[in-house]
Amino acid sequence: MFRYNFRLGLRSLRSTPALTGLMVATVALGIGVFMAALTVYYLMATNPIPHKSDVLFAVQLDSWDPAEPWDDERPEVPPWELTYRDAMALLESDIPTRQIAMYKTSLVVQPERPEIKPFLEQGRVTVGDFFAMFDIPFVYGGTWDREADTNAERVAVISAELNETLFGGEDSVGRTINLSDKDFRVVGVIERWNPIPKYYDPNNGAFEVAEQVFIPAGVGPDLGFFSSGNTNCWKDEEVENFEDFLGTECVWWQYWAELDQPGQRERYQDWLDGYVNSQKELGRYGRPLNNTLTPVDEWLELRRVVREDNKVLVGLSFLFLGVCLFNAVGLMLTRFAGRASQVGIRRALGARKSAVFRQQLVEVGAIGACGGLLGLGFAWLALQGIKGLFPHYERLATLDLTMVGVAIAAAVVTTVLAGLYPAWRVCRVPPASYLRIQ
Repeated sequence: MFRYNFRLGLRSLRSTPALTGLMVATVALGIGVFMAALTVYYLMATNPIPHKSDVLFAVQLDSWDPAEPWDDERPEVPPWELTYRDAMALLESDIPTRQIAMYKTSLVVQPERPEIKPFLEQGRVTVGDFFAMFDIPFVYGGTWDREADTNAERVAVISAELNETLFGGEDSVGRTINLSDKDFRVVGVIERWNPIPKYYDPNNGAFEVAEQVFIPAGVGPDLGFFSSGNTNCWKDEEVENFEDFLGTECVWWQYWAELDQPGQRERYQDWLDGYVNSQKELGRYGRPLNNTLTPVDEWLELRRVVREDNKVLVGLSFLFLGVCLFNAVGLMLTRFAGRASQVGIRRALGARKSAVFRQQLVEVGAIGACGGLLGLGFAWLALQGIKGLFPHYERLATLDLTMVGVAIAAAVVTTVLAGLYPAWRVCRVPPASYLRIQ
């Protein structure tokens, strides 16, 4: 029966190509605008590591100015980062399954191949557990051991992209890479990894590309590699060199802990409170005790990764889709009114109202499907425009298979819902009047 109704619907649509094209275009425009806004919101709000998001915690200690809070709008929120001395002290705890202290830095890469000029690359100073904690797969080699962190060994893990640039994609484990005039031995190459959003460090943009070079936590301070991320200070302190800076109350290290065992979070929270209380006795931490462990999903919400204007934009695009569908309803009423005589004859020949109603809905569904496919094209054009206007949204302006399916489904469902009233109206046509006319 569906195939029969579908053939009737296609024949009917072909009989009025201009009106059919106008209805399809109306639906497509609404779907295109709606899907462009929804795609950006979807990628912003997607959980980047759902299988571990409830066991990974961002660690915050309130070491800020006793006279004023870190965030005036949200005084209960501690600073995003830790001081160097606190980050190193927290690494001494044996409670977390894994824990990492890290910061972003900028490094000048000097390629071996003379035809490639030196270039600036974003790097991350971190500990070896970084890759296992965030489930980052390796193409070649692996991470460094804990002794490399402690002894500040000059080893590095690089991305597959950088490995392609420097070594042609070959196994580069054991080879040397020059970073800011210092030689490092490559110990691993990770696969292409760019989480959206960049949950582990959203400080300078939650949607920027992940770092391409990773070096041990002890190396950055040892070689004086400054942070290229956030550095915030509240206290006047005499700083003449990098070593002096390491001893300041400036916060610039991010800290994460993996707590996947029963009772582990509670024990670690107690350990953090004990550590801060010991620092209070030394004259530090003048603010009330406020140490937080924030899981990934709450962390993204706390960092306001999805901005309010993005939510408003989705709402407005949905309203625009509604306006387009309202116009489509008017076109459908015009179309079905022009076919009233055909429906009347079908009814007179014995067709039931339900059969006529189903046939109209199949026809409307075909309009929705065509509108959805054309709407994907409009959405793609809109996303290209977003990329041009907002370069930092480039990674968000991409239609994946999920969004393609959502677009087509949304087009069909909304168009069918919009077509319920016109289909119902045409089913009420009294067949007797049209028999007299014929």
